[in-house]
Amino acid sequence: MVRTKVTPITGLWLDRVNPPLDEIDAVMTKYDFHELDRDAILESNQYARLDAYDDYIFLVLHFPKYDSNSERYIQNELNIFVSRDYLISFRYYQSTTMRRLYEKYETDLKAGVQESPAILLYAIIEGYLDKTMKMLERFAKDLKTLERELFSARGTDTIRNIMTKKRNIITLKHMMKPQILVLRMIENQMKARFSDEVELYFENLEDKLDKIFSEIQLLQENVDSMEDTLKSIFELESNTTIKYLTTFSAFMLPLTLVTGAFGMNVESWLFSNWVVIGTIIWVTFLLVILTIFLGKKKII
Repeated sequence: MVRTKVTPITGLWLDRVNPPLDEIDAVMTKYDFHELDRDAILESNQYARLDAYDDYIFLVLHFPKYDSNSERYIQNELNIFVSRDYLISFRYYQSTTMRRLYEKYETDLKAGVQESPAILLYAIIEGYLDKTMKMLERFAKDLKTLERELFSARGTDTIRNIMTKKRNIITLKHMMKPQILVLRMIENQMKARFSDEVELYFENLEDKLDKIFSEIQLLQENVDSMEDTLKSIFELESNTTIKYLTTFSAFMLPLTLVTGAFGMNVESWLFSNWVVIGTIIWVTFLLVILTIFLGKKKII
């Protein structure tokens, strides 16, 4: 790692969570950042991007943050300025990952040791990628639990859980995919602005992101498979219900015909004959048996 000795009161990393507008303007003026970068900080839901300038680069990165109230993954957007002399990060949400990294940075700073901005950027991205991988591991465990419950509990809660998982995995896919290209651009910029030594670090980040995206694709396939399985189960149950209704209709049809005839105000000697009545009853039962037989042979 690239390390330089500094005094404890000197620092090069500034991290702010949802700062007020006047503080953002003060930073933009002090470091002479481009006004478009200011607009990007103030506007949420930006696409992942890298803007390279002569003396600094501006990054917009997104990492998932789970909202337990809505049961959805939301975008934790990071806006980062990096140069050879400083690293400045703006974000909207509190983060245990960033707090842990910043506390380590302050501890090293008090000890008189300070990482270069390139290594700090690497540590930030690596921390969020590791957190994302842990989130995917929990996601996979939840899918296994849901898969075991699929054949025993198929109510509205099961359908809702599957749809929620599918929505979340699509959100993760759309969030992480654009950053594959951005990380490659970061690697090239870090190599050009710092040293060849940092190139290996950012190649490691690319490998981690590729692994994360492959895991997301696999989880999406699992969710789609569970959805197809649930649809097949519902179709099978619907076919069974239709078969029972068909059997019931076959049983009731002759009786409906007879009661319709009896309901007419016309005397008929046929319905006072026990042979005719018995024939009607036997025909009814034969129709029921024939319907059940054909149903088992899957002809109807």
